[in-house]
Amino acid sequence: MAVEYDLVVIGGGSGGLVVAGVAAALKAKVALVERDRLGGDCLWYGCVPSKSLIHASRVAYEVKHAARFGIHCHDRKIDFAKAIGHVQSAIAAIEPHDSPQRFAALGAEVIFGNGEFVDSRTFVVNNRRLTARRFVIATGSRPAIPAIPGLQAAGYITNEEVFEITDRPDTLGIIGGGPIGCELGQAFARLGSQVTIIGSSDRLLPKEDPEAAAVVQQQLISEGIRVLTKTRVERVEVVNGKKYLITNNEKIAVDRILVATGRDPNVESLNLAAAGVELQQSPKKGIRVNAKLQTTNPRIYACGDVIGGYQFTHVAGHEANAIIRNALFLPILKVDYRVIPWATFTDPELARVGLTEAEARQRYGDRIDVIKQEYADVDRAQAEAATQGFAKIITKRNGEILGAHIVGAAAGELIHEIVLAMSHNLKISALGGIHIYPTLAEVVSKAAFARTQEKYEKNYALQSILEKMFRLLRSLG
Repeated sequence: MAVEYDLVVIGGGSGGLVVAGVAAALKAKVALVERDRLGGDCLWYGCVPSKSLIHASRVAYEVKHAARFGIHCHDRKIDFAKAIGHVQSAIAAIEPHDSPQRFAALGAEVIFGNGEFVDSRTFVVNNRRLTARRFVIATGSRPAIPAIPGLQAAGYITNEEVFEITDRPDTLGIIGGGPIGCELGQAFARLGSQVTIIGSSDRLLPKEDPEAAAVVQQQLISEGIRVLTKTRVERVEVVNGKKYLITNNEKIAVDRILVATGRDPNVESLNLAAAGVELQQSPKKGIRVNAKLQTTNPRIYACGDVIGGYQFTHVAGHEANAIIRNALFLPILKVDYRVIPWATFTDPELARVGLTEAEARQRYGDRIDVIKQEYADVDRAQAEAATQGFAKIITKRNGEILGAHIVGAAAGELIHEIVLAMSHNLKISALGGIHIYPTLAEVVSKAAFARTQEKYEKNYALQSILEKMFRLLRSLG
């Protein structure tokens, strides 16, 4: 059977764009199919707009508290619509990198429309039958909406609508205490909304190190955000035009409801069964793939949110690079998930890589070391009044790094030094080398030096004992 393309990529988000762009640059014949617009969740609803809004809110927070540095701003006014304008400007500035024209110039054929598989080697879109040697499914995910009675009737927003509203809600109720709920909750509170975050777990950011997550949670509370943990919204009511979130304990009035309760993979319209592609069984959602990112049809690969693993733009790109090698050449490369970092961009930021302390203890028992360095002991943090937070590094007794957690200023930047060390199997002593003074990066080097110093002290103590024993033996001899 003659095939039309070397590669058909379904989905124009982070993973799909990397695959299509690199494959086309390698002169493969590529079709890129997208139902809406290129760029995916990251450009339009996620990374770019959220960090833009977070930056605007951080400026508002710094102005509000500028008096602590002797700078007095008496006429502080927040123009929420203009803050949203900044968000849209950032999207517009980055969008050309993901434009159809750019990918067409690289040699990919860009096709807009909804499509589906009709057999294991054919995808139909706009009544066109696309055949290919290999397919890549990178259709991403969408907000998961909980089945709360009254929620649909009351109306709500998700990350797909929140960056387009120009009227700041006086009161905002957020269902979900994960990264999206915390980031946007803090941003809206700093821009003037009264925010309530409702989470079902016993703390915010339940996937993070508890000690680090507690720093973020306390900061949100200190800024006037109401945090309700171990709480579920049982139903939503609308009375005289006002929305009410009903929990088991109270009735919370809000102007808007933001739902941030996880993600669902975009698979329903693809007719995957016709292609022999299976989904994972509950509780993990998404397309089933092997270590080489092949689906149950080895001609079809999948990456990004649609496979239900690490749902981050940088991971989708990491997976896409593996698919390029496997789909265009030989399928021998397995994806390495050993070192996957991520960050929550609250203030303070929270970044992590590898195991938590609890996970390390579960796996290795007491055969680990936990090194903690407070920001307050870093001179640059004192100079910038950014003393909140710490770095925590978990190692084996031999110095092998198992995981790290940084909560504090610029944590998302500082974690990369540890990521590099873990990627190259360097021990914690490698992090203790020379660092520019004064920088926040010293929070990492000081932690490493503390571990090395402790080791030296133990060795010195042992050496002293041995010397005393030898002296005693010589005196007896």
